[in-house]
Amino acid sequence: MATSLKNLSQHSDTNIADISNRKFGIVVSEWNEEITESLYEGAVETLLIHGAKKENIFRKNVPGSFELTLGAQWVAEVKEIDAVICLGCVIQGETKHFDFICDAVAHGITNVGLRYNKPVIFGVLTPNNQQQALDRAGGKHGNKGDEAAITAIKMLGF
Repeated sequence: MATSLKNLSQHSDTNIADISNRKFGIVVSEWNEEITESLYEGAVETLLIHGAKKENIFRKNVPGSFELTLGAQWVAEVKEIDAVICLGCVIQGETKHFDFICDAVAHGITNVGLRYNKPVIFGVLTPNNQQQALDRAGGKHGNKGDEAAITAIKMLGF
């Protein structure tokens, strides 16, 4: 189905783990704050709906999406943290900066998960413009923060 016709945050309820005693670190980029705050709110709401305790959700901010990787590594180093959710937004501009940042962040987040053997979730929007970001941060296409939280929950149930 075409993206323009679909709420991207719909998910299956299979493999939903009991997360009542799990701890989550959420690393949030301050760049594109209007978007990332909405992603954060969606992630927290989804975690709470599925049984996480508010006191087991920890937030750390980083300046931009590029810094999500190191922030995720620092959070993943904490043994008590069961999963890390990375939230950011890189909007396409007129230069190749977008390509370099997106590639580095995707690879970096993947590597952190592999290094610490725990779910480290890529909740980074890579839209062409501000409207596409808004549509994916609580707009007509759902909320990527919700998706990131569900992904973390499902990976903990793997």
